Amino acid sequence: MSRIRIVVADQAEAIFYDTPSLQARPKEVAHISDGLAHQHNRDFSSDRPGRSYESFGSQRHAIARENDPRSREAIRFAKRISRRLDEARRKGEYDELIVVAGPSFLGLMRAEMSRPTRERVVHEIHKDLVHSPVESLQSHLPASAAELRPA
Repeated sequence: MSRIRIVVADQAEAIFYDTPSLQARPKEVAHISDGLAHQHNRDFSSDRPGRSYESFGSQRHAIARENDPRSREAIRFAKRISRRLDEARRKGEYDELIVVAGPSFLGLMRAEMSRPTRERVVHEIHKDLVHSPVESLQSHLPASAAELRPA
């Protein structure tokens, strides 16, 4: 019997569950949140972007930022979740990993995971279920181990 860790996350919260099998009710083992995720873009910086002239003519326009502060904060939070999963893997807290997150944040998490942790991922659910009850999470889990990809 393998130990399964389930992480349910979005840009602001992550809940970690452990379960001995897919049929057992997942038990919450940790919960982390990012307070900065709820701030507005204007709260991340003290001034507006600069202005510049067009290369031809006398028109001016705002200089766009390369990436917005909310995106940078989401990446930081994905790194924080990934470090937590790495630490738990090194301690031997789980054998298999199921990741549940909305598509865009799931992509961020996947990019931040180390290779050994990514190799433990046996299933991904492309849904934001952070604020859903555990029964809803259970209904989205595979019915049997046969539906999981081989580790």
